[in-house]
Amino acid sequence: MNGQDKEHISASKYRAVDFEKPIEEINSKIEELRLVEDGSELDLADEIKKLQISSERLTRDIFSKLNAWQISKLARHPLRPYTLDYLKLLCPDFIELHGDRHFADDAAIVTGLGKIDDINVVIIGHQKGRTTKANLARNFGMPRPEGYRKAQRIMLLAERFDLPIVTFIDTPGAYPGIDAEERGQSEAIASNLCVMSGLKVPIITVVTGEGGSGGALAIGLSNKVFMLQYSIYSVISPEGCASILWKKQEAAQEAANAMNITAKQLFDLQVIDGVIDEPLGGAHRNLEEMAENLKAKIVQELRGLREMDKNALVSHRKNKFASIGRFTNNK
Repeated sequence: MNGQDKEHISASKYRAVDFEKPIEEINSKIEELRLVEDGSELDLADEIKKLQISSERLTRDIFSKLNAWQISKLARHPLRPYTLDYLKLLCPDFIELHGDRHFADDAAIVTGLGKIDDINVVIIGHQKGRTTKANLARNFGMPRPEGYRKAQRIMLLAERFDLPIVTFIDTPGAYPGIDAEERGQSEAIASNLCVMSGLKVPIITVVTGEGGSGGALAIGLSNKVFMLQYSIYSVISPEGCASILWKKQEAAQEAANAMNITAKQLFDLQVIDGVIDEPLGGAHRNLEEMAENLKAKIVQELRGLREMDKNALVSHRKNKFASIGRFTNNK
């Protein structure tokens, strides 16, 4: 949220998704009462407190019943924090590194060096834009081959200097344009998977928003994979699945609810290693609290992984992904 939590955004500018609108109606009333109170001698504190309690109660009720399609909307929320938003709080000394040394710098992936707590790390993450202009510059968080090659260059740099890697996933998927295919999109993704499988440094991945297909996995083959509570992770978007199976995108809600794409579902299936709780109402409502939760988990896991032998790290990573999948014999 560009360093701002929900309280710093006026109700008139806050873009709520459909199921949040009843909550925002109450929050708008709270803001209106505050404005009235500021411009007069009226004491509206009791009324404001009652509305705040109602807002919190309604938020807990709504968010306790979210289905996969609603969680998909939260994962794509226009105010959801992105990689650079988190880095401002996780490692304010972050130094961004640019370019793949072959073609160009891809702004859909940010890479660089930083320190989380007292641990020096290499950071790689997808980055979307907040405005139309920024989204065009970031290609809506959909990397081209040069983005993945930049990521690989920085991964190899991390191994050279024995630095752990932390990656943040938030992409609809790899960019499917002709220019990306001409420059070897599939090869770039496959090469990243090959390199990541053999890196002798700890790797931690967090899915912070939407994790789409190979575009996400290209920076997600890690020792530990976590998801934020209201993120999604899948081989295809609900809309894409609906287009293939139902022949219409309008079936996206049905697809989402059938695909096992939420953090809880994927944890139960043992595809990920854990779920990181979000603040009440989602990460976009309190960036600072979300960053603290994220930092605590990353630091805890890095301390454990750094105790492992380098070859054990590689074996751990390979075994982790080789063991994914459940099979049932119906005979």
